[in-house]
Amino acid sequence: MPDFIFKAKSPQGKTVQGEMEAADRRTIVERLRDRRMIVLEIKEKKESAIRDLVKKINPFRAKVKEKELVIFSRQLATMVSAGLPIVQGLSILVEQIENPYFKGIVRTVREDIESGSAIADALAKHPDCFSNLFINMVKAGELGGILDVILERLAEYMEASSELKSKIKGAMVYPAVISLVMVGVTIFLLVVIIPSFAVMFAEFGQDLPLPTQMLISLSEFMQKYVVFIILGAVFLFVGLGQFRKTELGRYKTDTFLLKLPVFGDLLRKVAVAKFTRTFGTLVKSGVPILEALETVAKTSGNSVVEKAVLDSRESIREGEKIATPLAKSGVFPPMVMQMITVGEETGNLDAMLGKIADFYDSEVDAGVESLTSLIEPIIMVIMGIIVGAIVIAMFLTIFEMSTIV
Repeated sequence: MPDFIFKAKSPQGKTVQGEMEAADRRTIVERLRDRRMIVLEIKEKKESAIRDLVKKINPFRAKVKEKELVIFSRQLATMVSAGLPIVQGLSILVEQIENPYFKGIVRTVREDIESGSAIADALAKHPDCFSNLFINMVKAGELGGILDVILERLAEYMEASSELKSKIKGAMVYPAVISLVMVGVTIFLLVVIIPSFAVMFAEFGQDLPLPTQMLISLSEFMQKYVVFIILGAVFLFVGLGQFRKTELGRYKTDTFLLKLPVFGDLLRKVAVAKFTRTFGTLVKSGVPILEALETVAKTSGNSVVEKAVLDSRESIREGEKIATPLAKSGVFPPMVMQMITVGEETGNLDAMLGKIADFYDSEVDAGVESLTSLIEPIIMVIMGIIVGAIVIAMFLTIFEMSTIV
């Protein structure tokens, strides 16, 4: 639970300051009023920048897995559909959840609902666990009286989204490992193996072939500066990560990635699949179009798509159709715009968006397979060229030595 800093006036008229842990501000107000204090100011205590950064990058920090959210949504949907009150359903789930962190969140959500908060408002207090999409869909289900249906759709959406992520990550693991091994082997040869040959060649007392001289010079450079090179690579990686956290950085890097020859097309397909799947789920759940577009933009994961959707949202607010401003952005393929237009005209926008998402999911599958089959031989060829060049440079001198002897 968050910490709050409060300022209040005691019954004796003195100004009192302090800290208190509670689920929300209202709880703090009630506690202070019970002490007959007049509340002057309450604000949430912010963590320091360093502590916040450590918390974000800590791999052992408590978190809720997407699979746990899927199970939670399905079980709660079943209970609500059976006519069980939401508070009672959450009480049952609290006893079943194994993750202590998630258990505490659900318990707090239940207490907030018992205190009179709306379900969506109670969930919104835990942004690390429940996304904007989750909260907005629950809000729509709560208002429309179809919370069980919405929770079931949420579970289906999260399963489809998780499957898409796992496919992309799985396709990138093998090339990343091979690339890492290739770099490691190259550094090992230059820093450890080549110097021993260099000593032997120096005792040879003859001019070395040009490839051998170049290799030995590169080895000497690596021995002197390998630590600085590694540190430089780490700082560059961290610097790019920090730059990407800025609004300009995200937009620039996402624009660059979408323009890459092979990866760009795959990333565009992933963005379209995620956009149509999320948008279709929200529209089907009864979320208003403008509110749905705002949620889709925030959960797109790509700042170029986010900007295109938000710009289109302003045009749609003024009376334009959905497909027209989206087409002007140039981010979405013409086929997607044509199908959205048909969906708008026939009144089956949610169904059409679902079909687009299914089509691009299959396109992503095919793209991932072709990319994997393309990357593997390229990496192996590069690795073969590097190792082959080192071996040839070494054997040129060895052959020359044997000839002289």
